[in-house]
Amino acid sequence: KFSRVGNQGERGTMSLVFDEYGRPFIIIKDQGTKSRLKGLPALKANITAARSVCQTLRSSLGPKGMDKILVSGDGEVCVSNDGATILERMEVQNEIAKLLVELSRSQDKEIGDGTTGVVVMAGALLEQAELLLDRGL
Repeated sequence: KFSRVGNQGERGTMSLVFDEYGRPFIIIKDQGTKSRLKGLPALKANITAARSVCQTLRSSLGPKGMDKILVSGDGEVCVSNDGATILERMEVQNEIAKLLVELSRSQDKEIGDGTTGVVVMAGALLEQAELLLDRGL
């Protein structure tokens, strides 16, 4: 019970669809222009994204840890070597990297300490997992 009006644009096919109550829906089909990683390349891409977050925090760990200068979108500057603060202020796009931010939050909520350590340890585990993937395991 849908009526359809189609339009083919440069990026893909767009359809304007009306339901039985006359409400419009726009359906955009861009599958031809976008590709999705699957299998081993998807695993490696996710591991790489998570490891980049871990490497950012690794240099702030310990007594000789370096401070990070974080600048927000509106120009606010924050200098910190606290892992929870760094992760909270980072604008992470990758879903796996967001899991590491959530890992840090839950560590801070439950224990109150060790936020940097759990993220760095997760990164080390992912690094070893990537080596196993390279071996075909």
